[in-house]
Amino acid sequence: MGGIDDSVLTGLREAGARFEREELADLLAGIAAAPPAPPGHDPLAWTALVAPRAPAALRRRLAELVAGFGAGDDGLGRTGTDPDRLAALRAELSRRGLDGVLVPRGDEHQGETVPRRAERLAWLTGFTGSAGMAVVLAARAALFVDGRYTLQAAGEVDAALIEVVPLMETPPEAWLERHLAAGARIGFDPWLHTEDEAGRLRRSAAKAGAELVALDGNPVDAIWIGQPPPPIAPVVAHPAAYAGEGSAEKRRRVRAVLAEAGADALLLTRPDALAWLLNIRGADVPFTPLALGFAIARVGGPVTLFMDRRKFVPGLDEWLGPEVAVEAPAALGPALDALGAGRARVLADPATAPAWAFARLGAAGARLVEGPDPTLRMKARKNPVELAGMRAAHRRDGAAMARFLAWLAREAPKGEITEIAAARAIEAERAKDPLFRGPSFATIAGAGPNGAIVHYRVSERSNRRLDPGTPFLVDSGGQYLDATTDVTRTIAVGAPTDEMRARFTRVLKGHIALATLVFPEGTLGAQIDAVARQFLWQAGLDFEHGTGHGVGCYLGVHEGPQSISKLYRKAPIEEGMVVSDEPGSYKAGAYGIRIENLLAVRAIEGIPGAERSMLGFEVLTLVPVDLALIERELLAPAEVAWLNAYHARVRSEVGPLLDPETAAWLARATRPI
Repeated sequence: MGGIDDSVLTGLREAGARFEREELADLLAGIAAAPPAPPGHDPLAWTALVAPRAPAALRRRLAELVAGFGAGDDGLGRTGTDPDRLAALRAELSRRGLDGVLVPRGDEHQGETVPRRAERLAWLTGFTGSAGMAVVLAARAALFVDGRYTLQAAGEVDAALIEVVPLMETPPEAWLERHLAAGARIGFDPWLHTEDEAGRLRRSAAKAGAELVALDGNPVDAIWIGQPPPPIAPVVAHPAAYAGEGSAEKRRRVRAVLAEAGADALLLTRPDALAWLLNIRGADVPFTPLALGFAIARVGGPVTLFMDRRKFVPGLDEWLGPEVAVEAPAALGPALDALGAGRARVLADPATAPAWAFARLGAAGARLVEGPDPTLRMKARKNPVELAGMRAAHRRDGAAMARFLAWLAREAPKGEITEIAAARAIEAERAKDPLFRGPSFATIAGAGPNGAIVHYRVSERSNRRLDPGTPFLVDSGGQYLDATTDVTRTIAVGAPTDEMRARFTRVLKGHIALATLVFPEGTLGAQIDAVARQFLWQAGLDFEHGTGHGVGCYLGVHEGPQSISKLYRKAPIEEGMVVSDEPGSYKAGAYGIRIENLLAVRAIEGIPGAERSMLGFEVLTLVPVDLALIERELLAPAEVAWLNAYHARVRSEVGPLLDPETAAWLARATRPI
């Protein structure tokens, strides 16, 4: 509470806001724990949560206080694995009578983007990727990562302290069966694992004669000195002009699904589901406009939203309306108890909801109806307004990318541009759009060997120049009020080698094959994944990530239930969904290649003699493909025609949005081949 003097409290009272000193300190600490506003936006917009009518001088004073609260050392941002933290965790486990613990990279909402408070895996291991899990035993520890992060983890984690295990070769369940001793007690935080995941891990432990123990209180939190508090960022309305459908109609659709399932209530634990259902957006986590919270939707009553009211901007209560009741997050447990006491039938998704919720509902006597969260599919199938917004945003995003690529073409050959400079340049171009609300993820700007790290994140330590003769892979995206974008391009800096051109062209052929695919309704992502890999396979190559992921509309850049990957068989690709098309090729220690566009799934009409309803794709992304990396002789005539038509569309739709110099560059970059 240092620095909150009487003059601040007096100034707030004069502005119509009354706080006790400790109350204000808690609020400002939560604001400090939230991500900062993106460039180009009011960095003091959060002051509306403290005093909407605060004069400029008071707003500046509040900003100074928040900066002070955020200046403490939370232990994040350090490089490498800290052996003292591992030792402290093992001591805490011993105190609790545990032989080990699971430390996932996730929060209570099972989200990909999490607040700093939930970055337990990074704090403990040094690994900063967006997916992974550690198992810490008394004498050994392992970190499990998928193919996107194998190289990154090897560079961030001390192998003498923590073994990095490729997830696809040895999943955590198999490792536990192999390494747990009979009688061992392995702790896990039931808030941080879904019911499905906890069940798999529990069965694996049992096979080894060990026990998986649900913990009351996370042991990492017990030793994390300086752990940030839960974030507090403004929650705002998302108008129908962008959402395309009112919250009341969405709630009606959800109630109809519940009635059909014979359920009395639906437990919602994912913030993106809350954002979609209630037409709200927040800023509690980086890159994704989410407000953290939970909700219960009832078949015959209002939706109860469990969220910190301190996040609400003035007027949000009126936006939510009388059919949305608001309770504190701590009231969720008692609300689940009440459902159990009434023997309610509660629909909960074991693939997305925390194991804690299932245990609480079961103990209270609720009748569980396990099934997919119906809002996931509803949200994934974009309505006409959302699709129109996607198209408009991608035109504007294409213009921003064209300005960036034209700048890169001028400056990169000089040999002075760095990865950080390039990433900043992209964001600066997007920030010129008044609908821009920040990047949709941390820009992947990988020069040379850094491009071979699939989810590489540049730092001051790893920052490389874009040297001639090495490709530059840049994967970036924007959050706009009307859409979310995600595009990857690989750029030749100087003259590429024949090997680079051959690999790039095989990636392009796979990209085109998927973009032009026609397939029947009901097709799964796993059934079409090979379409994009076939030309790489012919050369003995492959890539260790999925070919495509779902994308939200001013929501998550990674969205389910749709996915295009080798093993994903949970949900079909449906009309209205948006997916990425991003095959790649990565030569470890040398360079990486990836080409990514976003595609909207559409119905295909007019196929002569068709006996089934067919689907295909509409390309949304409008960014040139680097012609210098193409080996034309490897392209079939139909592929050349597709590329020329695509580039003609880029010129037609993006060109009018550009200044004359950039438009001239675009004309050259999209010339027919």
